[in-house]
Amino acid sequence: MARIPLLQINDVSLTFGGDPVFDGLSLVVQPGDRLALVGRNGSGKSTLMKVMAGLVEADRGEVVSGPGVQVGYMEQEPDMTGFSTLGDYASSGLDAGELYRVERAGEGLKFDPARAVETASGGERRRASLAKLMAEAPELMLLDEPTNHLDIEAISWLESELKTTRAGFVLISHDRAFLRELTRATLWIDRGVARRNEQGFEHFEAWRDKLWDEEDTARHKLNRKIKSEARWAVEGISARRKRNQGRVRALQELRAERASQISRQGAAAMDFATAPKSGKKVIEAISVNKSYDSKKILTDFSLTVQRGDRVAFVGPNGVGKTTAIKVLMQEENPDSGTVKHGTNLSSVVFDQARAQLDGEMSLWDSLTGDPDMRVSGKADQIMVRGMPRHVIGYLKEFLFDEGQARGPVKALSGGEKARLLLAKLMARESNLLVLDEPTNDLDVESLDLLQELLDSYEGTVLLVSHDRDFLDRVATMTVAMEGDGKATVYAGGWTDYQRQKPKTPKTDSNVKSKGNSPKVKQAKADDPSGLSFTEKHRLEELPSVIERFEAEIAKLEEFLMQPDLFTEEPLKFQKATDALVERHSALQAAEEEWLTLEEKAAR
Repeated sequence: MARIPLLQINDVSLTFGGDPVFDGLSLVVQPGDRLALVGRNGSGKSTLMKVMAGLVEADRGEVVSGPGVQVGYMEQEPDMTGFSTLGDYASSGLDAGELYRVERAGEGLKFDPARAVETASGGERRRASLAKLMAEAPELMLLDEPTNHLDIEAISWLESELKTTRAGFVLISHDRAFLRELTRATLWIDRGVARRNEQGFEHFEAWRDKLWDEEDTARHKLNRKIKSEARWAVEGISARRKRNQGRVRALQELRAERASQISRQGAAAMDFATAPKSGKKVIEAISVNKSYDSKKILTDFSLTVQRGDRVAFVGPNGVGKTTAIKVLMQEENPDSGTVKHGTNLSSVVFDQARAQLDGEMSLWDSLTGDPDMRVSGKADQIMVRGMPRHVIGYLKEFLFDEGQARGPVKALSGGEKARLLLAKLMARESNLLVLDEPTNDLDVESLDLLQELLDSYEGTVLLVSHDRDFLDRVATMTVAMEGDGKATVYAGGWTDYQRQKPKTPKTDSNVKSKGNSPKVKQAKADDPSGLSFTEKHRLEELPSVIERFEAEIAKLEEFLMQPDLFTEEPLKFQKATDALVERHSALQAAEEEWLTLEEKAAR
């Protein structure tokens, strides 16, 4: 029996005053789909998601959701007008029996429901928007960069939630580890065309490269055929007075076909220009203490950074990673202890908030108005690594076209803003890079290029990131900030840190259980097992997942015990009943998963 799609897009075309974003695009989202939506920055991923959510109307075509299907969209910049607190916004539209979901999502995503809307940061607003979507539990979730502004603990919580949901979802993310864990199919937007592969993101790059190879082969054959037919047309003139007009028309059609093909966008010509070498010892911190009010950031912290080190700072949001880097960069003074810099340091900073970009300025003015890039007497040139360059030529190296150059920065996508900031930084020579969340919003190709550039960069890198895959690829040293001033230095990236850090013992008393719920004892750090890193992490978190399901079931059962609920609020009764069935199913699946992993670990 054929399944009824959750969402169907038929022959959609959309143009924003220039070249079409999509032309004749069609796709189907089926129940249970877990789709990775991928594509270059500016390819239209977020726009397509808004079309799917009904927030952007296409010029042509239709978007149809299945009967009774609720489509939920995580807003990047939610409108909280009329709401006093983040919790008021996140719980709006929910029934009394569903409010516990907001509380749970608030704990998992680490946002304070009591936070006043007017004082909330952009990251807190986005977390509230994500919590609202998770609490509403629609049949189809549209998630646009949900891991931005989440720390690794919150990302792990979200991973766990999405693994156990029965809803379908479409996911845009720069976080490769997140995509690999969650997706079962891939939707690739390339030059206005949607291609679908029935494999998760793990297989995307091999699939993409195969399609590109086939495209290159087809283009090569077409060029050879055009060349052959053109030679015939020229040589045939002297051999006969009347040429075969059919072949001439065919040649014209071949040329038209080649002209209509949209060439692939190349990789950005990004490159870090290394200044003269710094001294061998770049930064030395000795017994540093730093606090804000009563909050300890660093306690008796010591670190030596040598030339060429790539030092990653990891830890929960709010633990003080950015502050720690500012202390190391001597932008802020420690309360006690010393920070010494080596000789000949030349640094550039990529800040998380993109504060170096003014949204009201054009891309042109953003570069020419930078004092470090200005060329005296030349309004159309900028200084790039000591040499004057034309603004448009330099922007094109970072994949911006001439039309965008005069447009406002605020019109750019998140990934395009990141590329523009990199363009400003890469115009300067440096031997010390400070990168605070550089991977947010970048597409796969730009992430690959950034990693390669950091690998070949001859200077030193201080890095803050919650992207586990990027940390593993780049970091040679990890500073784990765990709160209350504790910061421990480990060799290697994220996975190396996980292997080396002390394991917190879990005993039966650490895990509340109910019925047949498992009570887990923690394996020693050096216990041999057949589990992968991801499986070990999952085995450790499953008891809390199971405990949460049991708590939700208890709340739903209590809600359903109201004597008049069925007769007075039949819709609420049905929704709560459906939720109870879903939670029981999820609990059973989690318990079976725990048993499977526990048996595998015991082998």
